[in-house]
Amino acid sequence: MRILVTGATGTLGGALVPALVKAGHQVRALSRTKRESRGNVEWVWGDLCSGNGLPEAVRGVDAVAHLATSGRRGRGAVDIPGTRLLIVAAREAGVGHLLLTSVVGADRAPIGYLRYKLEAERLVGESGLGWTVLRATPFHQWLDRRLHDFAGLPALPVDPTVIWQPVHTGEVAARAAALLAAGPLGTDVEFGGPEVIGTDELAKAWLRARNQRRPCLRVRYPGRLYAAQRAGDLTTDATPKGKITWQEYLTPPAPIVSDDFASEHTASPTSPATQPEQDPDLHVYGGDEGYERPTRG
Repeated sequence: MRILVTGATGTLGGALVPALVKAGHQVRALSRTKRESRGNVEWVWGDLCSGNGLPEAVRGVDAVAHLATSGRRGRGAVDIPGTRLLIVAAREAGVGHLLLTSVVGADRAPIGYLRYKLEAERLVGESGLGWTVLRATPFHQWLDRRLHDFAGLPALPVDPTVIWQPVHTGEVAARAAALLAAGPLGTDVEFGGPEVIGTDELAKAWLRARNQRRPCLRVRYPGRLYAAQRAGDLTTDATPKGKITWQEYLTPPAPIVSDDFASEHTASPTSPATQPEQDPDLHVYGGDEGYERPTRG
């Protein structure tokens, strides 16, 4: 199957592309910069904000994995107009399956960024295409970077009442690959990590693993979104779940040397594909959301 992946340069895209290659699919990856195609990955130019290049990108593909998003600071620029333009191009090209990645709780707490994701879900559901929505809980990698942003403070502000269900991007990628292989479901599917933990436990484990010595300052996070998270609206009981815990992500076992590129880049929690924050050349809107900033040539 030939599959187009938007957001291929992001955290999840960096895990999904090799997972699809490993499964035997032909992958076409969308980027806003010119990239050289290698192996079973064909890089194509396209801009979800303007729609330029999208008709060519979707031509001849069987399915689209739409991962790109403008993130929490992008005000839905990619999530709504970009999704609408992608749907038009996919419909004209006769694409059989559009898989959209979203966020667990978007339907229960449509606040801020989640409001844009819910509208994108609506557009996909009413598109006339075969479709599936995969809602995931926050990625280990995103939480790791978020905590790192606070590392310069003398104390780490934590709200023990705010709960998280972190999941590894490699496992989300595996779930997305399985859903693409299964064909359109015409419904949403939720996927979360194996445990629900409080912010205090999350932060203390991160401090230990990163050899950071600073106290945790107990606070109460303000706002409606944190209130929804506190109430459990952003967690899920859906099965299957991920298997890699937060602690296992922070202190992974030594990677096994292998010649299997796809296996190394999807199974190992230390893989560059599942931890692209280690790549100094990677810059995406929203920090980790998979929509690459254009660069000057």
